[in-house]
Amino acid sequence: MNEETKRGSYAREKGEVVLREHEFDGIQEYDQKLPNWWLFTFYIAIVWFLVHWCVYYYTASASTDDENIRGAMVEIQQKKDRELAATLASLDDTTLVTKWATDPAITAAGEATFLASCAACHSADLSATMVVNNQPIPLPGRPLNDHHWEYGGKPMDVFKLINEGTPVNAPGYNGAKMQAWGQVLSPKQVAEVTAFLISKNPEDFKN
Repeated sequence: MNEETKRGSYAREKGEVVLREHEFDGIQEYDQKLPNWWLFTFYIAIVWFLVHWCVYYYTASASTDDENIRGAMVEIQQKKDRELAATLASLDDTTLVTKWATDPAITAAGEATFLASCAACHSADLSATMVVNNQPIPLPGRPLNDHHWEYGGKPMDVFKLINEGTPVNAPGYNGAKMQAWGQVLSPKQVAEVTAFLISKNPEDFKN
């Protein structure tokens, strides 16, 4: 230790270097007075925290995180509702069969969505089975290539089923119900998946 170094509890003047009096296991600690700009920044941060804390918790002038999340969810749902309304305004059985299901770009997009979201239950080949050791094992979903459409065989019936899921009062398939994919996919994606299924079952959806 330099003989000129002061011993004390803390530095009192700018530029003063103090070697604090406490010592533990040979470890000593220096102390210097912090610059005013740092101290004022620290004090302002404390005041800002206290003001913000009081305003956030004791007044109605600031929205809580829960309110912000709920508001964002409402906006998302409203946007989905507008998209669905716009899609349904230009969508009907004939349009799905003659335009959407015959457009390679649309059916390719529908197939991509189907493989990502639906194949786990209905399988990539629509048979609702997977083969393990040369043995077919049934998957939870219904087959989509057996020419049987449980909740309506019209294109818009299929669209509605995908969008809204299994009807509330229906027992489902082997006790399992399909979720409302309209909560996950956009109306356009639901229509593309519908078009893909129509393209794979053209005999079922002849006009």
